[in-house]
Amino acid sequence: MTQVKTGDTVSIHYTGTLAGGETFDSSDGREPLEFTVGQGQIIPGLDQAIPGMEVGDKKTVEVPADQAYGKIDPNARQAVPRSEIPAEIPLEPGTQLQMQTPTGQVVPVMVAEVSDSEVTLDANHPLAGKDLTFNIELVEIKAA
Repeated sequence: MTQVKTGDTVSIHYTGTLAGGETFDSSDGREPLEFTVGQGQIIPGLDQAIPGMEVGDKKTVEVPADQAYGKIDPNARQAVPRSEIPAEIPLEPGTQLQMQTPTGQVVPVMVAEVSDSEVTLDANHPLAGKDLTFNIELVEIKAA
């Protein structure tokens, strides 16, 4: 049978879980995820696990944080004066918001902490610093 090689476009079904077994994402009930192997379209630790697989193969892949969404960057947290945030924006910890950089780039952030005087926003990916486990099944290979 044909084995996946770098440059092939593949489709996989997957379920991603955290260390405690909590599912954070899954293709269950959706179309399989399609991507080109080795092109940086998915996290490195998962991308590197695909070559050599054949259609129908299933495997469990353990992806350490540094091969997933990286370690938590303390510099990605920023305290903003509460007065600079419009009153209609919800500020509950865990709320996802978007900020705009001085260059106009939109950056997703999460409200990390709220005090009377300031709001701490966190631009780290929600899965940063977490080791991930993926159960994957190779559904299709489109050779390069």
